[in-house]
Amino acid sequence: MADLDALRTLVAVGQTGSLSAAARELGVTQQAVSARLRTLESSLSSVLVQRSARGSLLTPTGVIVAGWAREVLAAADRFDQSALTLTGGRDKTLRLAASLTIAEHLVPRWLNIWRARVDEIPGVRLTAENSETVCRRLRDGDADLGFIETPDLPGDLDHVVVGQDELVLVVAPTHPWATRAEIAAPELARTPLVLRESGSGTRRALDAALQSAGTPRLADPAAELPSTLAVRGTVRGGFHAAVLSALAVDTDLAEGALVAVPVRGVMLRRALTAVWPRTGLTGAARSLLEAISGS
Repeated sequence: MADLDALRTLVAVGQTGSLSAAARELGVTQQAVSARLRTLESSLSSVLVQRSARGSLLTPTGVIVAGWAREVLAAADRFDQSALTLTGGRDKTLRLAASLTIAEHLVPRWLNIWRARVDEIPGVRLTAENSETVCRRLRDGDADLGFIETPDLPGDLDHVVVGQDELVLVVAPTHPWATRAEIAAPELARTPLVLRESGSGTRRALDAALQSAGTPRLADPAAELPSTLAVRGTVRGGFHAAVLSALAVDTDLAEGALVAVPVRGVMLRRALTAVWPRTGLTGAARSLLEAISGS
């Protein structure tokens, strides 16, 4: 059975695109990263990472396994978080739940801003899930503060907008749309895309944007995948397009691994929203929100 360190390593390589960058992110040596990947590949009898002079990319099998890994790691984090309650650790920990895009690209920066403004902060436990699951965790009392991207704001939770995000239509350089000046919204809607699962804030925001533009509902997806990492990896294959957060694809666009295609007739922007139970914010959650608002 794969160990958690190996799974974290695979996810980190997929996110960073290189063994050395993954090693820096994990705080280990590049040799340790290579060893973990070899062990994981051996245990699964599959090649998960394709190495080249330009970097390291997940193979199609690697993309699938990385999606599974994210679910396992999130479950492990939930276990650790629950175990804290047995020793009274709950009061010493700020429990955050965030959509995948926000968890990967914004929460680390927000925590650094918070640390710079406050003398001492509590421990933080972050779970990364889709927006629908984030709201459910708050309702169940399993999180103190959440961050979501969905336009469907829950009426039973308090909320405040903390930022804006742009969605981008992306394809591989070999895709027929890569050379198009723009794509009309109706053409986008009737084309099978690679999409996140139905509870994803990104998918809901795309649906809402197209409906606001008077465009028919999205066609059935070409593929429905559990993580942004899996969507990016599939789109790189060149056969399908996807709409993703600009935060999630900025490196791919800069390196030419993906191409952004303008969409005519629809505003692909969404609010990033903090949500919390109606019972109120904990002191730590309020302090973090104040730091974010002041940044």
